[in-house]
Amino acid sequence: MSSIFGTLFRVSTWGESHGGGVGCVIDGCPARLPITTEEIQVELDRRRPGQSDIVTPRQEEDKCRILSGVFQGKTLGTPILVAVDNKDARPSAYTEMETMFRPSHADYTYQTKYGIRNWEGGGRSSARETIGRVAAGVVAAKVVRTLHPSYEVVAWVKSIHDLSSEVDPATVTVSQVDATPVRCPDPKVASAMIDRIKEVRSKGDSVGGVIECVIRGLPPGLGEPVFDRLEADLAKAMMSLPATKGFEIGSGFSGTTLTGSQHNDAFVIEGGKVHTATNRSGGVQGGISNGEPVLFRIAFKPTATIAKVQQTVTVEGEAAELAARGRHDACVLPRAVPMVEAMAHLVICDHLLRQTGQNVLP
Repeated sequence: MSSIFGTLFRVSTWGESHGGGVGCVIDGCPARLPITTEEIQVELDRRRPGQSDIVTPRQEEDKCRILSGVFQGKTLGTPILVAVDNKDARPSAYTEMETMFRPSHADYTYQTKYGIRNWEGGGRSSARETIGRVAAGVVAAKVVRTLHPSYEVVAWVKSIHDLSSEVDPATVTVSQVDATPVRCPDPKVASAMIDRIKEVRSKGDSVGGVIECVIRGLPPGLGEPVFDRLEADLAKAMMSLPATKGFEIGSGFSGTTLTGSQHNDAFVIEGGKVHTATNRSGGVQGGISNGEPVLFRIAFKPTATIAKVQQTVTVEGEAAELAARGRHDACVLPRAVPMVEAMAHLVICDHLLRQTGQNVLP
């Protein structure tokens, strides 16, 4: 199973949902970068379960340990291993999954591919795997900010079910996003979203939605012109997250309704630098960043594991009914926000190191 992401800044995640623990190994991080467990813990706390009454009640502190690659508070340039122990695992809640496949989950496809699967909480297919991504994202973000101090990534819940918010990507802040448990910086809509999640959860159901993300302070020139286009790598990163079903950047699908003259971003000079008058390109042109904010959206499906009775089949191929037990998110989006930000950091850090290494000649 491939669990490695990146070219120069490489991250490998490991662990299962109800195993001994989860984490990551980071290879390719520059030496002498100051990093602490406290910095990583801030982001792990944003994605951990049990943080509000609209997410899974599983109680995990997700306390991280750095086991290698850091000495006296600075990176050594060697592999960095970050580990988080599983403390509140309850595999007994998943005994039905040993013999039955959850609809729209990874149970059947994992069994078909490998001939074996960890049915305790989904094992490797659980979103708990993303702890390693979030931890690595903290390190990646610090690498980028060391070279570009104005760099920042902010993601937020754009919509849930049929409820949509209006947020200004140019000014939205992380503190505004985190001001509500649903991580939507539009207070009125956020309140309605919270009510909707509670409503569907009370019925044993789930909902999906859209997360929007902006990358600000990015220099022009990142990305490759053919296969490793910046938007292509961002799409791969985001679509590798659990429950994702769609990705669009800039004008996205709505841009198909415009003409070329309406869609094109005119170039202008501002402050002695080249800018665009509009940003329908989403900060990327020809696969390469143009210095404008990179704006994209990710669609997340409704959580597959629900308490409603559903038709399924057993591993022996017999018809069956399944009502899942265990502790699950009725909507994954609030906890997915830091995951989206982390994957953006990994992509940008990798491309920044590639650009720096490739274009060193005067």
